[in-house]
Amino acid sequence: MLTRAEIQHLIPDAVRYALQEDIGSGDITAQLIPAEQTATARIISRQEAVVCGIDWVNEVFRQVDPELELDWQVDDGDIVQRDQVLFWAKGSARNLLTAERAALNFLQTLSGTATVSKFYADKVAGTTVKLLDTRKTLPGLRFAQKYAVTCGGCYNHRIGLFDAFLIKENHIMACGGIDAAIATAKSNEPGKPVEVEVETMKELHQALEAGADIIMLDNFSLEAMRDSVKLTRGIAKLEASGGITDETLRPIAETGVDYISIGALTKHCQAVDLSMRLIEG
Repeated sequence: MLTRAEIQHLIPDAVRYALQEDIGSGDITAQLIPAEQTATARIISRQEAVVCGIDWVNEVFRQVDPELELDWQVDDGDIVQRDQVLFWAKGSARNLLTAERAALNFLQTLSGTATVSKFYADKVAGTTVKLLDTRKTLPGLRFAQKYAVTCGGCYNHRIGLFDAFLIKENHIMACGGIDAAIATAKSNEPGKPVEVEVETMKELHQALEAGADIIMLDNFSLEAMRDSVKLTRGIAKLEASGGITDETLRPIAETGVDYISIGALTKHCQAVDLSMRLIEG
């Protein structure tokens, strides 16, 4: 699980790039405003949502103008209602407007990810399953979106290709079988989790015998999932994947699998509708 503290060092560079692509050689429209003019801005959500992205917003305003003052009314993970004020910003009118788009892009995207995650987490409330994200993230926002997933009440799968094995069909074929793939993984990186994807009960037995830590059940029926839970209890963890829909999510959770991975947590998120309005003075 990614924590807020673990990703702080990544935020300045992400913000710097976002500002570079937006501002370029300068905000020519903001230059229409007298340099000495100040303003207060009110930022609201136009819909119910889970907030995420405060640290990115703070960094955007800091990099544009360190003298801009922000007064947050909410925190990451808070649920807000339509027309609720998220924060106030005060300072140079020019710089408030220059920072607006980059700041709201981060906030609306990460809040959208957190909001989708809460939607799915609510659907399995009361079960013991953990909903996991995937690597289907927006390029450059992997860590940010995975943090947002946790703000919405779901959990992180592996962060990337470096921190855990996920041996899938193509790996198995290239390695010469499930046994060989798992054995090589444990030899190459002792101590790192080894997960293998299986498509049949025969492959499930092979993965268990080879010592997989986690077994991903790819498009198994509900009955096959229940049988797999009985077979693997206390030996390996089970993850359901593939063909997950709003309608099938809870029945799958109720089979007793440990995890369900859902690419939609980060892939299908819809940006939260936000608005910033300036108030003179």
